[in-house]
Amino acid sequence: MLRRFGVNYAIFSIVIDVALTLLALAAATFLVRYIPDSMTNLRGPAYISPYIMLAVPLIWGITFLVLSVYDPKRIYKAIDEMQIVTVATLSSALLFAGLLYLGQRDFSRWVFILFVSVDLALLLGWRIVARIIFRISRMPAGERQVLIVGTGEVGQRVGQMIEDYRSVGLNLSGYLDEAPQDTEDNSELVVHVLGPVEDVREVVQAGHIDDVVIALPQRDYAQINHLVLALHDLPVNVRVVPDYFSLALYRASVEDFGGLPMINLRDPALNDVQRLVKRMFDLALSSILLSLAMLPMAIITLLIRLDSHGPIIFRQQRVGENGRLFSMYKFRSMVVGAETMQDVVNEMTEDGKVLFKKVDDPRVTRIGRFLRHTSLDELPQLFNVWKGDMSLVGPRPELPWLVGQYEPWQHKRLAVPQGMTGWWQINGRADKPLHLHTEDDLYYVQNYSLWMDIYILLKTPWVVVRGKGAY
Repeated sequence: MLRRFGVNYAIFSIVIDVALTLLALAAATFLVRYIPDSMTNLRGPAYISPYIMLAVPLIWGITFLVLSVYDPKRIYKAIDEMQIVTVATLSSALLFAGLLYLGQRDFSRWVFILFVSVDLALLLGWRIVARIIFRISRMPAGERQVLIVGTGEVGQRVGQMIEDYRSVGLNLSGYLDEAPQDTEDNSELVVHVLGPVEDVREVVQAGHIDDVVIALPQRDYAQINHLVLALHDLPVNVRVVPDYFSLALYRASVEDFGGLPMINLRDPALNDVQRLVKRMFDLALSSILLSLAMLPMAIITLLIRLDSHGPIIFRQQRVGENGRLFSMYKFRSMVVGAETMQDVVNEMTEDGKVLFKKVDDPRVTRIGRFLRHTSLDELPQLFNVWKGDMSLVGPRPELPWLVGQYEPWQHKRLAVPQGMTGWWQINGRADKPLHLHTEDDLYYVQNYSLWMDIYILLKTPWVVVRGKGAY
């Protein structure tokens, strides 16, 4: 029986991918018949030479292996698997196009386009079906019993991660630690504590544990050597999660430094490829949106001029990625000199947090209230995106005086390009104060993907139409 993410399943996936790719190539030669002859370079039925039939599975197979499409650690989440399969398919298509350019330039472009499109649909489609089958039938996923040593913040984070991945075969057997003295017996934590750290060997043997995760706080690191020695002769994987959560500002990664494995506590939130793709996506989409928004922007300019005295565009200094200052553009929605009235408008919560936006702000003009409710005052920020000051999606750029009041953990939101819309905007907008929406921004930073950007952009118009939290 195939176990999800097992070796046999990986081999099965390779065979299915190669077979479906060849099927897509055959389907393309059939579908091209329905393209008008005037649009193709074909003189008769499409023909695929034997060497192409041999080269295609080799290109696809090698590329998919090199890009780790079958690595369980890379495809636990459905969105990660869909993304890596898409990248691998397009990369294979580029290599195939290069091969055709060198060896067979008369290959029909329509056959190529149809082949890649059908292939991508088939490769993504069968994986979606497989995930549905595994979920419905609850087929085994190569289950592994995991024991966590430590019930502190680090241990509980690891436990939550394991619970989130139950569908891929990770089962949390419990924790080892001294139970807190002030914890009730019926609490969830005590139920999962299987004993003290000293009993690790007995618990591993009795519970048939496959993986032991040492997640002790820094003050207890002296116990790690004893734990490793106690388990050295048992068939169990031992992993250590360092207590760096209070130190790392962005993402942390293990890297090779002169032959030594080290933890980088300041790893960039976006790697070079993600940054390049995000910038190309921003340039392409912002150019399209700017061309569509020219007429509405001209009408808004006229309405602002007729409504109140002052400049049309309001320029305000904001904090961008990594703390860089830039001038953000907006249509003016307040009276001239509104910034000098900020201290009068600001309110403080009971725990000392700043609330600098309110529904009945007296500084907002008549047309400004409409612009802010519909978010049309943000349209000039498309120029910021086009210039590279901002991104279409990301945490909202804040005022310098607000960033000056950040707690250290809140600075993590500045690790990516700041955006016109973001995870916070589609989950509450101004209804959430500063100290709460930062958590939404950090979720975006820690889970960034191009697909997440697309999801946020698709959901933003619905949030704007509802007008919830916009003032």
